[in-house]
Amino acid sequence: MIYLILVSLIWAFSFGLIKGQLNGLDSHFIAFARLALSFIFFAFFLRTTIFKSKQIKILMGIGAVQFGLMYILYIYAYNFLDAWQIALFTIFTPLYVVLIGDLIRKRFQVLYLLVAIMSVAGAAIIIARDLMSVELRTGFVLMQLSNMCFAAGQVWYKKVKADFKGIKDGYLFSWLYAGALLVSGVNSMFITDWSSLQINSNQIMVLLYLGILSSGICFFLWNYGATKVNNGTLAVLNNLKVPLGVLISITVFGENGDWKRLLLGGTVIFAAIIINEFFKNKAPVYSFKSK
Repeated sequence: MIYLILVSLIWAFSFGLIKGQLNGLDSHFIAFARLALSFIFFAFFLRTTIFKSKQIKILMGIGAVQFGLMYILYIYAYNFLDAWQIALFTIFTPLYVVLIGDLIRKRFQVLYLLVAIMSVAGAAIIIARDLMSVELRTGFVLMQLSNMCFAAGQVWYKKVKADFKGIKDGYLFSWLYAGALLVSGVNSMFITDWSSLQINSNQIMVLLYLGILSSGICFFLWNYGATKVNNGTLAVLNNLKVPLGVLISITVFGENGDWKRLLLGGTVIFAAIIINEFFKNKAPVYSFKSK
């Protein structure tokens, strides 16, 4: 659990850095650059002899979805949302973690539906006055698609990890980042206007921070930590970065936010997290497995 908490603290600063320091850079290039740096950092662990071709395809598939597609959608959403709104809209990731996990296990947990509804209500309170904005709705849809990709990758990796006994996580992640790099690279190749791309020294430093630490090392620690906890705890800890990200985006990076709505909506979200953690082992679970 400590890995997931540490990563959440680091990610809380990423929202404001992307919006404040990388504004003006093509979002597709940012996604590609971050994942390219992550891949380079883990390239030392790249091995072919210890994996079967099918296993490599599975790992690259996980990386393509969890990191590649997720980042393309996530970074593009910054064109429509403030950093604190980006952080807020990741609140639905736990719902997707649980639903996808339950779908695989063919079961349904009532508690998680209640917690999800509370999370949605809390988020709605915070952004209620902006719901008619086309930009907000567009950004919201992009973020939910991004959240689904990130959640699916976590559950998928957690499920197949048992098939790689004796193989260090670093070797697995080198192929995850290879898949992510392939997807983001092809996407950027066709969409980014490379002839007009200009990057200053400060943006290079931010990209290095985001690519090596926030993406490379933190995604490694997150997926490693995800294999050590149950899906309920994983879902709850997916939300830890939300209040931290919103708070830092407003206080450190100077974005505007309605403190009354943030406090009220945040209280509802925090209550959902507490309820989930307290009742996770007591709530009924309905199985749909064939007998």
